[in-house]
Amino acid sequence: MQPLRRGSTGSAVSDVRRMLARLGLLDNTSVVSADEYDEATEAAVRHFQQRRDMYVSGIVDDETYNALLGAHWKLGDRLLAHEPAQLMTGDDVQDLQTQLLELGYDLARADGVFGARTAEGLRAFQREYGLAADGVCGPMTLRALRQLGRRVAGGRPQWLREMALVAASGPSLLGKRIVIDPGHGGEDRGTVYGDIDEATLTWDLATRLEGRLKALGVQTWLTRGPSNGRTDEERARLANDWAADLVLSLHVDGFASPRPNGVAVYYYGAAESSSTIGERLADLVSRELVARTGMTNGRIQGKSWPLLRLTRMPSVRVELGYLTSPIDRARLTDALFRDIVAEGLLVAVQRLYLPAVDDPPTGVMRIPATA
Repeated sequence: MQPLRRGSTGSAVSDVRRMLARLGLLDNTSVVSADEYDEATEAAVRHFQQRRDMYVSGIVDDETYNALLGAHWKLGDRLLAHEPAQLMTGDDVQDLQTQLLELGYDLARADGVFGARTAEGLRAFQREYGLAADGVCGPMTLRALRQLGRRVAGGRPQWLREMALVAASGPSLLGKRIVIDPGHGGEDRGTVYGDIDEATLTWDLATRLEGRLKALGVQTWLTRGPSNGRTDEERARLANDWAADLVLSLHVDGFASPRPNGVAVYYYGAAESSSTIGERLADLVSRELVARTGMTNGRIQGKSWPLLRLTRMPSVRVELGYLTSPIDRARLTDALFRDIVAEGLLVAVQRLYLPAVDDPPTGVMRIPATA
């Protein structure tokens, strides 16, 4: 769909306004023309995006529109099942996934998408509860979930499962499977300043990191080539198909003002679900990069962006400074600086797998560039 923003008109705007009103974010849709994207509509969209840990732009793109569609579904409103041709999505799916996760079923995470693993977890629950294991969440299954919900609440077995998988994989990086995602690409150059663009910088950094990881026996994949690009959904699907252990997504930020600068790292974190290992990796990446480069610390934050939400393994997105900042731009265009960043990312990954007794202080660990 064409993005909707302040000043847009038409039936699509009317649909958005009705959805916002149903969610209680738009009080009175009769104040202005029903098909006008006015100031109140933009404010409501921003509120919705902020509440969902999305990009707060006030613009309704495909991601925001789909999130609005899914937000009005409550568990029990409809039958839920795995439909491979068109996967069911919505808040009701996420609610079902959250309950199954709390009961100990391994669904990876509550991403609001009724995929194959959700169907497998639901069938396992149905079998153990003595129901027909058809993978369909209907009245009988909901009744069973509600009965168990009175006894089981607040558990997070998935957190323990994530930590156990990392511990069991051992401290060596040999054989680990890591996806490196250079942001943007193709016609989408990302943030651009003069003749410098984000897509070129992230590709260069990705190849530097890839070389260091391969030297240590890591199996690596890049989500794009030097001259093409993919959507975040396609990148997440590739990472899932490759059964990766981790995803490192590399980006450079930009802003209208030259003043913002520094590095920020994001992991999957939403109100009902989050990635414990993703948060741990984000923290390690942030601390290593700040210690090694002296960049301003923009901290770590949980977000539900598609690449972070749809990947079944811990994933982080690194915003490595602002190309629009003269301070960061001078660093980003320096090849030596990008080498330092690649080393910092490598050390952060290594530290993720080290037991606490062997974990060195931030900024001191060095890993040779060759095996």
